Amino acid sequence: MTAVPPRVRSPAGRCAALAAVLLAATLVPQPGRAAEGPGCHGVRLADIGWTDVTATTALFGRLLRELGYEPAITVLSVPVTYASMKNRDIDVFLGNWMPSMEADRRPYVQDHSVEVLGANLEGAKYTLAVPAYAYESGLRSFADIRRFEVALHSSLYGIEPGNDGNRLVLKIIGENQFGLGSFKLVESSEQGMLAEVERAIRAREPIVFLGWDPHPMNTRFDLRYLAGGDATFGANFGGAAVYTNTRAGYSAACPNVGRLLQNLKFTLRGESELMGRILDGHQPPDAAAADWILAHRDTVTAWLAGVTTFAGGPASAALDHGAAQKPVAAFESWVTSHKIPVGDTVTRGVDYLKQHGLGFFDGVKIVVRTSIDLVGSLLGLLPAPLLIAAVALLALWLRRSLPLALFVALALLFIMNQGYWDATLETLALVLVAAFVSTLLGVPLGIAAARRPGLYAVLRPVLDLMQTLPTFVYLTPTLVLFGLGVVPGLISTVIFALPAPIRLTHLGISSVPKALLEAGEAFGATRLQLLLKVELPSAAPTIIAGITQCIMLSLSMVVIAALVGAGGLGVPVVRALGTVQVGMGFEAGLAIVLLAVILDRITRPADDGART
Repeated sequence: MTAVPPRVRSPAGRCAALAAVLLAATLVPQPGRAAEGPGCHGVRLADIGWTDVTATTALFGRLLRELGYEPAITVLSVPVTYASMKNRDIDVFLGNWMPSMEADRRPYVQDHSVEVLGANLEGAKYTLAVPAYAYESGLRSFADIRRFEVALHSSLYGIEPGNDGNRLVLKIIGENQFGLGSFKLVESSEQGMLAEVERAIRAREPIVFLGWDPHPMNTRFDLRYLAGGDATFGANFGGAAVYTNTRAGYSAACPNVGRLLQNLKFTLRGESELMGRILDGHQPPDAAAADWILAHRDTVTAWLAGVTTFAGGPASAALDHGAAQKPVAAFESWVTSHKIPVGDTVTRGVDYLKQHGLGFFDGVKIVVRTSIDLVGSLLGLLPAPLLIAAVALLALWLRRSLPLALFVALALLFIMNQGYWDATLETLALVLVAAFVSTLLGVPLGIAAARRPGLYAVLRPVLDLMQTLPTFVYLTPTLVLFGLGVVPGLISTVIFALPAPIRLTHLGISSVPKALLEAGEAFGATRLQLLLKVELPSAAPTIIAGITQCIMLSLSMVVIAALVGAGGLGVPVVRALGTVQVGMGFEAGLAIVLLAVILDRITRPADDGART
């Protein structure tokens, strides 16, 4: 056989062949390299705000960051989480508690928009709980709750509106199961509920609340889980497993993250320890996760079996490299480790007040709650049609406007038609009391500040702080000091609304023409007479504008107040947000708008009303 000489290629041909070989090499997966594209670099995680889910999500996010990914954690309610996974806006959810979330998960699993990878925690439980002393007094099952209705103030305590556990309790109440149809569910947040539990235990009062394990509450409080809720929460005291969910096709598209998710298995003890770092140690979730990883390297190493970094390197080496920080990261770590104890100081101050001022705060709570209950009772004395007619006649008398009176009547009838009449009365009582207290404090302070520039110089930064500080910041201490309910909602509302009457009263008194003051002094008027007969009449439009502004600011707080159990129109708004019920949210929002328009038109200064 004659040998065939090799074909001589041109330089261009040799370059083309070399390019083809390099391209083929890049397309063939290399050993140890994750077969993932750039679209897997960012991992979007959902956190539903429960401490256990916050902890595990932060831990998983920390692992991803060490492996070269870019995790993004978004706080969402359970229904919004599933809707977001269906819309491909969320990739991973680690907090699917079953069976309590069965109704939330089922439609998305059935339409194949969500995939269930498996359980990441087993042996959990989730049902109603009580303190041990209440259990010993006979409150041992769901059927016993009715007998303690008076001592419980007809209230059961849940967490955030829209939560699956809350919906189960609302179903029990709505269907009058166990005779609980006359009870109400106080919805707030996990920490709000636990603050109320702590207050009840300190006073040795009975309380029924949502409890679950794992959670530090099981070691922080001596509690018992109620029997008899198997049909609602599941057998074995709501025995549960927590599952990992992803959007459809995510594990196939990002197999390296999928492998890590499959390996991720938590224990009750390990998860409770991580949650304790956040709740008891007051660590940020990411810092708590980093410390936990360092303390449990064997567990983390098992999770990383078969997993690589995003770049395809060994996962364990990435963790070791992450432990050896770069100079910039080391500097940042040093700065954060020497944190100025602002938050700790405030926490200790609030704890001190809580321990030594219990009688005072309970007294304030009684006064505030009694005031709001009294206003609410007065509003409820008249039948709804008569109250609507009275408000319409008040608008007609104050504004001499028949169209306005007709609008007021129609707006209130519409609110009643939509089923929000009782909630509107609750909101109106809160707004009226808050506006009254703010006016009672704000107008005298504004007058004093106008007459004493030094006082206003001191007040101005305080007022700036009150107006710009996020409302959730001062909701927290009022919640701790006064517990759940309308009291922390009203106090927070007063703090938020108070600057308006102070500033506008100061402006009105300061703007009184000097000629008027000099004329009054020439006629021998005293300072009190100048105030009552010259300054206040001249500044009245501005002061009334401040009071109107105060009422509007108070009304804007109803949704925030609902988060601490204040009730009213804010509850359906927050519940609609948590359950993705667009219709309910629009109805309740429209009711708030109509109430705001009514109050604004009735209380605004007369000259503004004449132009309307």
